[in-house]
Amino acid sequence: MKRRMIESLLGGVLLGLVCVIGASIRSGFTASPVFVFSLWYNRVVLGLLIGAPWAKIDRSKALLRGVLFGLLVSFAFYSSTGFADHISFLAGIVYGVILEAWLYRRNA
Repeated sequence: MKRRMIESLLGGVLLGLVCVIGASIRSGFTASPVFVFSLWYNRVVLGLLIGAPWAKIDRSKALLRGVLFGLLVSFAFYSSTGFADHISFLAGIVYGVILEAWLYRRNA
């Protein structure tokens, strides 16, 4: 389980960087440092949650868990933007699935 946590956190950090780059480009590089950090941190928290020592389940349930955690964690950031950053919200759901799929494949 320690390996799962490390891999998931690293995945959250990397996906957070992808998200930050995308948000910066979408904003014309005018996004505030607080906004950018909050978005990155949200993805790290997603990695932390997904990397927790969950019971082994089949692939479809793991992907559904990724959707659920991506939705729940990203909703916190989405609500802090006044429900304005739809793309980051949807990306968080997709990132939850990506992390779960990657971890399931690596640890199967």
